[in-house]
Amino acid sequence: MLRTIFVFGGIAGLIVGVPLFVMTVGLKGHPPMPWGMAIGYTTMLIALSAVFVAIKRRRDVEGGGVIRFWPAFGMGLAISLVAGVIYVLVWEAALTVSGIDFAADYGREVIAQKRAAGASAAELATLTKDMAAFATQYADPLYRLPMTFTEIFPVGVLVSLISAALLRNPRFLPARR
Repeated sequence: MLRTIFVFGGIAGLIVGVPLFVMTVGLKGHPPMPWGMAIGYTTMLIALSAVFVAIKRRRDVEGGGVIRFWPAFGMGLAISLVAGVIYVLVWEAALTVSGIDFAADYGREVIAQKRAAGASAAELATLTKDMAAFATQYADPLYRLPMTFTEIFPVGVLVSLISAALLRNPRFLPARR
């Protein structure tokens, strides 16, 4: 089972990591795209479909068509963990290769959006102070790495939960004989 976890976790990590790296390095110097988050989470869902495939494969091939909820959920979480670690490593590599200062760029974009929305000078001053504090925190790897991990892992938990709930029923997408 450990081999399956690493193989499918690696596949999911590559599926989510390659577009992340290409977009980060390719868009260096450009402000964050308004639809970038939608692309990112869609890619995560596509990548984490490997959880469903792995659980179904385990159920059908190794389990004789049966798998219990908790072992399936645990396997999904382990695959999500591997994919999440790869995602974090790719993000760190993309930041290093591109040389962007994500926190500063993000802060400038948030402040510009608030200014365009007509925020008062006091609100902008408070927001500028908050964004500067965020940039300081984000520079610390002990803050940045877990924060990056929490972008993908909750999606993995959700996919694992749904996959385990569906696939514990042997009549759901039964194995071909």
